[in-house]
Amino acid sequence: MKFWIKTAALACTVAVIGCSPVAADTGGKSAARPAATAPATHPVSGLPVVTLTVNGAKGPHTFRVEVARTSEEQAQGLMFRTAMGADEGMIFPMDPPRDAAFWMKNTVIPLDIIFIGPDRRILNIAANAVPYDLTSLPSDGIAAGVLELNGGRAAELGIKPGDKVEW
Repeated sequence: MKFWIKTAALACTVAVIGCSPVAADTGGKSAARPAATAPATHPVSGLPVVTLTVNGAKGPHTFRVEVARTSEEQAQGLMFRTAMGADEGMIFPMDPPRDAAFWMKNTVIPLDIIFIGPDRRILNIAANAVPYDLTSLPSDGIAAGVLELNGGRAAELGIKPGDKVEW
């Protein structure tokens, strides 16, 4: 038993030393970036997470949102997710801005789908989109982005068309 304990202690020491963020050319100083500058990554999707703010009549409200940039990431969206935090969501940047339409195929939770114009103002909101529904939910104009939040969250926070969105 003593041998196992000593071996385990040695293995832990080696693991800690082997995993320390120290580069050979730093003179033994840490090469890790400060936590404040490290990009956040969502634990389920692996997508980057950024802060997004909606400025409306009731004041600003801040969310932490996953960024779905590629066509593959946008196609996956929030499909198969069973839960999302109250102040979480997903942003779909549209580059170049274009007409957009979303559906709820394989989407388990109800969503508010918020279409954002090139001026970063909300065009329209498809509120409480029904899980698994294949009905197309279009933007009311050219969209520079689409924000998905938990269903009913926009109404709860007083988020409306015309509100400014920053991300």
